[in-house]
Amino acid sequence: MMLIVSGMTRRYFIRKMLATFKSLVMLSLLPNATGNTADAAPHYKPLNGRGLRNIALEKHHHGAGRFVNPLGTERRARFWKVMSWKLFHENRFKNYLAAQRVLPVSIGWEPIQRHKGLSITFIKHACVMIKDLDRHLLVDPVFSDIFSFIKDFTPMKVDLNMMPKPDHVLITHGHYDHLDTSSLETFKPDTHVVTPLGYNEVFQDLGLKNRTQLDWYDTYRDGKRLITLLPCNHWTMRNLLSGANHSLWGSYVINTSDGYTIYISGDSAYFDGFEQIGKEFDIDLAIFNLGAYEPRWFMAQSHMNPREVVQAFRELNAKKLMIVHWGTFRLGDEPVHFPPIQIEQELKKKGLLDRWVVLNHGQTLYL
Repeated sequence: MMLIVSGMTRRYFIRKMLATFKSLVMLSLLPNATGNTADAAPHYKPLNGRGLRNIALEKHHHGAGRFVNPLGTERRARFWKVMSWKLFHENRFKNYLAAQRVLPVSIGWEPIQRHKGLSITFIKHACVMIKDLDRHLLVDPVFSDIFSFIKDFTPMKVDLNMMPKPDHVLITHGHYDHLDTSSLETFKPDTHVVTPLGYNEVFQDLGLKNRTQLDWYDTYRDGKRLITLLPCNHWTMRNLLSGANHSLWGSYVINTSDGYTIYISGDSAYFDGFEQIGKEFDIDLAIFNLGAYEPRWFMAQSHMNPREVVQAFRELNAKKLMIVHWGTFRLGDEPVHFPPIQIEQELKKKGLLDRWVVLNHGQTLYL
């Protein structure tokens, strides 16, 4: 008797095994619990006068066979802490979860194409399309669900064939909700991809060989356009067996041909280096990832909450703030629609509401 009776059955079996394995990895991607419930408890390593550029130049983030996070506190694999959170932790937001709504994403690309200047389109999750004159930059493309057990609250209604073909695809790090192979498979093999160091195996399997790899503070130039990878307080993993940080992670500063400077935070916990970044780069628009930040005792090592995003935004001294990484997947305890509500409250406290760019999924900011 054969367990696998046909090629189709074999492929189905492999897909199911991969889905199960990726599900376990997704659980392991969540930050490790510290046992400290205080939001104010330090969950980053203070710079104490160290310069971010010096940290990068001296390769403090390069370890033996893997990368290390010189900005964050020590992290150890604690799978049972993850299970404890999922199985025994009571979600204080549970009474608000029923208010979550599925909001399909529609995008009209014609006005974006006609616009002669700079535009930023919030597609879904952490994915944005930046149109810079005659070039299109796509950040962390995710077009569909990533796992069967995580609901997609912003399904795409738009025909992806109508989307402008990206000239540059920027990847911030390797977690499955940012480096999505099924989305990347929709691009032509010659599509140029900008990534942090590592990820060779992933992109070789995808056949995407036109790739620029950046270390922290490395810059890719396309005419007047500059794309610089910067440090952030995060980590990455795609394989539960081999472990974390075999590839690098980062944020980006994009000096556009149109003269604007855009900061892309990527996933990051708070750290005390935003002021240094703000002094080096005159940032017009800061796009922060805000989502999967509750409970704080569990999430603070990997993601900022609304209060910390406002603090980081002020330290960057950026002119405008936009948030992504919300509304699509509920990866933390907070409902998917809470981040805009809570960031508005925090900005109002600091008198900064006039600097917030309110952009929902499928909408475009024209500059």
